[in-house]
Amino acid sequence: MLEYLKLVRPADWVKNVFVLAGLVFSQRATESEAILLSLLAFAAFCLAASAAYVINDIRDREQDRLHPTKRHRPIASGAISPERGIILAFLLLSGAIGLCLLLPRGFAVVLGAYLMLNAAYTYWLKRRVIVDVIVIAIGFVLRAIAGGVAIGAGTSPWLVVCTFTLCMFIGFGKRQCEINTIGDSVEAAKHRKTLAGYSPDLLNHLTSVTAGIAIVTFLLYVMDRGEPQPPFDKHYLILTLPLVVYAIFRYAMLIRSGRASGPVDIVLKDRPFILTVFLWVAAAVVVVYWGRHLRGWLGLTA
Repeated sequence: MLEYLKLVRPADWVKNVFVLAGLVFSQRATESEAILLSLLAFAAFCLAASAAYVINDIRDREQDRLHPTKRHRPIASGAISPERGIILAFLLLSGAIGLCLLLPRGFAVVLGAYLMLNAAYTYWLKRRVIVDVIVIAIGFVLRAIAGGVAIGAGTSPWLVVCTFTLCMFIGFGKRQCEINTIGDSVEAAKHRKTLAGYSPDLLNHLTSVTAGIAIVTFLLYVMDRGEPQPPFDKHYLILTLPLVVYAIFRYAMLIRSGRASGPVDIVLKDRPFILTVFLWVAAAVVVVYWGRHLRGWLGLTA
């Protein structure tokens, strides 16, 4: 059972917290029905993502055996046969489909798009340099959109843009971690062919550029006064800028130092990063639900 648990990668479920973004930023985190729908959507994405991971591990089992850490995955190590993996993926997909029946019809459409994108990624797009990271970022955008659809809340274009730019940065950082783990891009190419196209200099450039874009996008969102506006004073999110900058720069530092094996490793193990994210979430909740009082408390202007 432990091998099956490893196969579904529960640690990677942390990526699906993007599904809950709509719940918070629509100011519906106190509504029991919205909370239930968001949790069902989160669970559906966890099951669907795990099914995608299983299929990916079956498809890449030969390449994973050349990787210093991925060779220990259940399919690559032979602990679980590909046939049993396919059965598990079918059961996970069935569970995700069952949860879709409890959610608005639009949610199933978004989840279906996510699954098709993952299939294209597994069998084709992951072998295209730069396109592979763009596809990963789109997957996170679909998570955020699905969360809004699940509770009947509109999805802000800014939420889409901020999610996409941030996840582009995280995705290129993941590629850098993969090369650092194996040693160099030539050896890494034996595991994943696209890594041959990612030289350390190119990845340093791409992570630097996307980090800057992510920060600028956040600032544009916060300072934008066009319509439509969210139901809270988003301008006060400017107070969280130091946390945003620190989190992005620390992530960049960790991936370049080779001290992390990937984004999930950083999110779950690096205490300063975890504390920063926790403080940002807490500050964002204060702004979303009590932002209007900040004007009086801090003497700020809207």
